[in-house]
Amino acid sequence: MRKSICTSAACLLLLVQGAGAAAGQEPGQQTEARPDTTAQADGFRRFRLGGYGEAVASFKDYGNNRFYGSSEGNPKRNRATIAIPRFVLAMDYKFTPKWILGAEIEFEAGGTGTAVEIENSENGEYETEIEKGGEVAIEQLHITRLIHPAFNVRAGHVIVPVGLTNAHHEPINFFGTVRPEGETTILPSTWHETGIEFFGSLGRGYAAFDYQVLVVAGLNANGFDRNSWVAGGKQGLFEEDNFTSPGYVVRVDYKGVPGLRVGASFYYCGDTGANSDKYQDYADIGAVPLRIYTADVQYRNRYLTLRGNVVYGNLGNSDGVTAVNKRLSNASPYSRLTPVAKNAVSYAGEAGVNLRALWGGNEKVPVIYPFARYEYYNPQETGEAGLVMDKRCQVSAWTAGLNWFALPNLVVKADYTTRQIGTSKMFGKSNRYNSENEFSIGLAYVGWFFQR
Repeated sequence: MRKSICTSAACLLLLVQGAGAAAGQEPGQQTEARPDTTAQADGFRRFRLGGYGEAVASFKDYGNNRFYGSSEGNPKRNRATIAIPRFVLAMDYKFTPKWILGAEIEFEAGGTGTAVEIENSENGEYETEIEKGGEVAIEQLHITRLIHPAFNVRAGHVIVPVGLTNAHHEPINFFGTVRPEGETTILPSTWHETGIEFFGSLGRGYAAFDYQVLVVAGLNANGFDRNSWVAGGKQGLFEEDNFTSPGYVVRVDYKGVPGLRVGASFYYCGDTGANSDKYQDYADIGAVPLRIYTADVQYRNRYLTLRGNVVYGNLGNSDGVTAVNKRLSNASPYSRLTPVAKNAVSYAGEAGVNLRALWGGNEKVPVIYPFARYEYYNPQETGEAGLVMDKRCQVSAWTAGLNWFALPNLVVKADYTTRQIGTSKMFGKSNRYNSENEFSIGLAYVGWFFQR
């Protein structure tokens, strides 16, 4: 296993060396694999192939079961983990300068894959089968029609740009060895669904902004639970997704000031219960509407990178969802952990400093960004009357570390994270639950390997 991981990492490094040389960028510039909304028309004539990937090793002082391992939260236990969270291959192909095929295939975690079916011949029972040795998913597969900088259309399997991490999910677009845990706890990540997207750029100078409007498959209330709120509601378990109640998404990014990007997004699904595996599950409780509001900001210059984001979600009829989900079949692919909260929240801020810039841009100084990040998140922020929210879901976390950009699109990361459980105070300490601490090292890349 270790030998194969090392061999894979070496291959990735060779690929990225070619990609970094082709890019011709200052290390640490942090470009994105598929940047912004109209960039697919630029930078290549007919075809390009690239992608991104990550490898992470972590050393932890806590167990893997905060909820039932101990009445004080996670038991204290020294352990280590190593993983390849994702390896993604991306490609774009221009049929013409105005018609573009885009695709991304994600190989995630290297774990076992399963297929889930509902056996209607067996009274609607769930049947789960191990079918493959590694989990593979189509993250994007769409056709884009470029019409005008102010209005374009994309149809197929697309990224749902709700929140900072989903909109900018490539691994050099965040400092930590893993994606910010607040957003990824309460929202699907990477969130991708099938549907249609309208996008473009409006305004000029200080009035410039990008927009995206999407209609996609809505979330499925079967997957909502105590620990991750609606993150488990992303569809894709079955060969067909339910589209009875679509999800509607709007995102706007202001880019009128050099180095500054201010974004906001809104998600609405009128009845997530209508997208359930079995339509009758939620028929007696009424509609289950879902609203998610997000705001994020990034400012970058040669010295500093600053980011911040907020997510607030509201799930209607969450007490009804709780009543249904705790009675789901034991054979279902869902956690059935309840109660499901009415409101979930996450907010975070991070800052990094470019040491090379502080030394006057001296090329003998490596491009290293020391950084610090604070996050608060709670998938059980508030509940309906009569539902008791679990304080163990409330997390306040600090992360500090270094990002070394060995190449423009290749970064080596190291960080230390400490979590306080059951408190919302930035410097607070829970009197009841054990803290969680870990040190991690990682390697990540993003780039286009070939284009013509």
